[in-house]
Amino acid sequence: MDFRIGHGYDVHALEEGLHLVLGGVEIPHTKGCVAHSDGDVAIHAVCDALLGAAALGDIGLHFPDTSADFKGIDSKILLRRVAELLRREGYEIGNVDCTIRMQRPKLRPHIDAMRAAMAEAMGVETDRVSVKATTTERLGFEGREEGVSVSAVALIYRE
Repeated sequence: MDFRIGHGYDVHALEEGLHLVLGGVEIPHTKGCVAHSDGDVAIHAVCDALLGAAALGDIGLHFPDTSADFKGIDSKILLRRVAELLRREGYEIGNVDCTIRMQRPKLRPHIDAMRAAMAEAMGVETDRVSVKATTTERLGFEGREEGVSVSAVALIYRE
């Protein structure tokens, strides 16, 4: 078996009046992510972790923010395409794990829906997707509610 791990990290600024989408789920909040796509920072980090594990570059290489094709795109579509690319290369997704850092809103009520949405987009069982959320105790840009950051790891394999 050929096992590989990858790491992904993404950050987006938060701005009043935008929609907040995390892990494929729209979350009620007064602020949302500033971005070319739907701004789903969690899915973007997971995409980078998966692509990195297969040494296939990063999300910007495959889905550049300079392309009108990806303006406002649902990030679940990007995640689905990354999973399809991995499978064409002979890989399967073992698991992914991500940690979302933001002060507000509380994300615990949305975690199961995020896990399910990302699992469906990747074509894997929900128990292969972990989503965790934490605050930064009001420290840094996340604590000041200026932005959100996500780190992710992924395990992929081929026989």
